[in-house]
Amino acid sequence: MRLLSWNVNGLRAIYKKNFLEWFDSEQADMYCIQETKSHLDQLPKKLIERPDYNGYFAQAERKGYSGVALWSKVIPEKVSYELGLPRFDKEGRLIEAEYQDIILFNVYFPNGKASKERLQYKMDYYETFLKRIADLLREGKKIVICGDVNTAHQEIDLARPKENEKISGFLPIEREWIDRLIKLGFIDTFRHFHPGPGQYSWWDYKTRARERNVGWRIDYFFISNNLKDNLKSAFIQSEVTGSDHCPIGIDLIF
Repeated sequence: MRLLSWNVNGLRAIYKKNFLEWFDSEQADMYCIQETKSHLDQLPKKLIERPDYNGYFAQAERKGYSGVALWSKVIPEKVSYELGLPRFDKEGRLIEAEYQDIILFNVYFPNGKASKERLQYKMDYYETFLKRIADLLREGKKIVICGDVNTAHQEIDLARPKENEKISGFLPIEREWIDRLIKLGFIDTFRHFHPGPGQYSWWDYKTRARERNVGWRIDYFFISNNLKDNLKSAFIQSEVTGSDHCPIGIDLIF
């Protein structure tokens, strides 16, 4: 089972570039897309209804903002778009899809750079999400979390850690949350296979950082420890362009 995740920085924009070519060539079992910036009535039917896939879309109340999408070959037993708090749910940041073997969370976590208020919003979202998955772990569920977490975990996960120590996305409180997630019982799938430096998933457009590989690894697949034996590979598709992020993926075997 191949799962792919990509913050496309606008689904309508990337649709006009290479998105469907990438989609069709990969033939993944699940595509988890973040930052769609789209409502369903703004998307072409050809994009919504992909052959052999079932599509699910979470949209923000505000048009042109946030949003996540999931295309899945297997129909989930249950789909939810809510954490249960209106202040979070109105931004359309989450799809929770329950399957026979796993519960999948496709999440576009908030960015905290805009203001102290947005940083607090991000940390509150983190906390609420952590409580949600802790409850599921206690029930013995097998969980996959993917998406744009908007935080680089360790110094190895960004090109210039010292310069960004006081910037949201690499603050101690944000990094500590990933520590807590792993301590709770999750595996950073990419680091499980790839301990080396220089491997990123986001590059700043304005400074042409991608050309110099001055990036951040802020997109992740986390799996619960009870899926460790099912994990066969994890990867970053840094060669795929079209967004300021690139796709990431994992292979699971059941």
